[in-house]
Amino acid sequence: MSKKVKFGLKNVHYAVLTETVSQGSTTSSYGTVKAWPGAVSMSMQASQDKTVFRADDSDYYVSYGEGQYTGTLETALIPEDLKEDLGWVKRDDDDIAVESSDDYKVTKYVALLFEFDNDEKAVRHVFYKTSFSRADISGQTTGEGGTIEPQTETVNITAVPRADSDHYIHAYADAETDTTKYNSWYTAVQVPTFTPGG
Repeated sequence: MSKKVKFGLKNVHYAVLTETVSQGSTTSSYGTVKAWPGAVSMSMQASQDKTVFRADDSDYYVSYGEGQYTGTLETALIPEDLKEDLGWVKRDDDDIAVESSDDYKVTKYVALLFEFDNDEKAVRHVFYKTSFSRADISGQTTGEGGTIEPQTETVNITAVPRADSDHYIHAYADAETDTTKYNSWYTAVQVPTFTPGG
């Protein structure tokens, strides 16, 4: 049976990315996969630079640069663990969370994992190298009679290719994926393997 519809964003997780450079080659590794509860909506758009060389009154040569995805994730709250893992805040001796401009000079990346429900089987996704903007600080008073309208937080997302030789940017697991790999999607970041000549 083929997939026909998708709905229901859920199971958002992240894992901190560490890049190790040795003899000019980069190797990516990922930390513990952590839950990011309270997902509301996500929208990601693919983009890719296109270079066209015109000659002989035609598109003589066309090339495409490395692609990336950009978009937004709306969530109930941004987890405190994520803020600390990305260096957005650090805790002082009294556990006060502090922001410093010095901590934003180096961009830290994570793998972003999530899934959409489907008429056949939930499709589980991963972006391998993702950065986020900080969310705005906003809020409002309670309504008349003490009614409360929940406020959400939104972060801008940029997903780019890994610096490894494979340049992986995105992968997903669906009904055709090996059951063990599918079931362990949120246990550890799943990096594809290919049999040579396969």
